[in-house]
Amino acid sequence: MIGHIVLLSLADEPGEELAGVMVGLADLQTKMPGMSAFQHGVNHDFEHLSPDCDYGFIAMFEDEVALATYAQDEEHKALGTRLVSLCRGGKAGLMVVDLAV
Repeated sequence: MIGHIVLLSLADEPGEELAGVMVGLADLQTKMPGMSAFQHGVNHDFEHLSPDCDYGFIAMFEDEVALATYAQDEEHKALGTRLVSLCRGGKAGLMVVDLAV
């Protein structure tokens, strides 16, 4: 199982565009073989260790093949482009971590 974790430093407060991207990414779960879960939300930073991270999501995949299929999907790429446009500094405002769990 692969946990695909994406952390965002947003240029502005979360709004309708971010909500739309999250809906689109969540909908991919019904279309992507091997994508088993998708959750997202605001970073509450309870430990005060990630002040630059405003928001994040995690998607779970059966294996590296399922994650690679997701990464190459055209709908995912379009949603990713929209997501990057919302981040402070574009791609510099994203951090992606893939954990084998």
